Amino acid sequence: MKRIILMVLRLLWKVPYYFYLIWKCGKDESITLDEAYARVKKVTKAANHAGRVKIEAYGLENIPRENGFVFFPNHQGLFDVLVFLDSCPVPFSFVIKKEASNVILLKQVVAALRAIPIDREDIRQSMQVINQVTQEVKKGRNFLIFAEGTRSKMGNRLLPFKGGTFKSAVKAKCPIVPCALIDSFKPFDENSIRPVTVKLIYLPPLYYEEYAGMKTTEIGAEVKRRIEEAIAMAESQAQL
Repeated sequence: MKRIILMVLRLLWKVPYYFYLIWKCGKDESITLDEAYARVKKVTKAANHAGRVKIEAYGLENIPRENGFVFFPNHQGLFDVLVFLDSCPVPFSFVIKKEASNVILLKQVVAALRAIPIDREDIRQSMQVINQVTQEVKKGRNFLIFAEGTRSKMGNRLLPFKGGTFKSAVKAKCPIVPCALIDSFKPFDENSIRPVTVKLIYLPPLYYEEYAGMKTTEIGAEVKRRIEEAIAMAESQAQL
């Protein structure tokens, strides 16, 4: 909470403008997703800088050159999406739990980036979301989906990855990009405004040919394994 207050205070005179900029993207259909993404990215970078958060991104070369893929990172908290918005060079949308999609400003970002709220308690609506994401990915949109379903609340340790979250990617036969978030819980969960660094590692994608014969639970386990391996390696290097 302290860091959010810091962000607002340091950008106080720009907050109304930034809010309008993002709100407009969700209301004006003439604004393309590329344009909306560029605006949201600009605001995100300003907010992260104001909040004394440094983003270090690695493996950008692993992001597929052709659109129509899905990022699957570990989930540590509300700041996770801001890490991607700050570092990712290509536009993406995301699937967000319904209750979080009504949070002020986040609600406007959801509308601007055409993100899709999901009600995890409603099986029928969840299936509709899976089908919608499948079709959007086939059309060339990129998505971010948190396979744990909820944040781990265990720092850099992961919860099991839910096989069902990979159904859209499998149906779309698209590249699956594992992503390792490190210390993304610190900016908002720690009651501090000290400078903090968050790392994001874009790992080599799994292409359909690699996972075509796997069950979604097996895909989830493999993606989780790769992320855990990347986090362990990054943590060991930091200790040298």
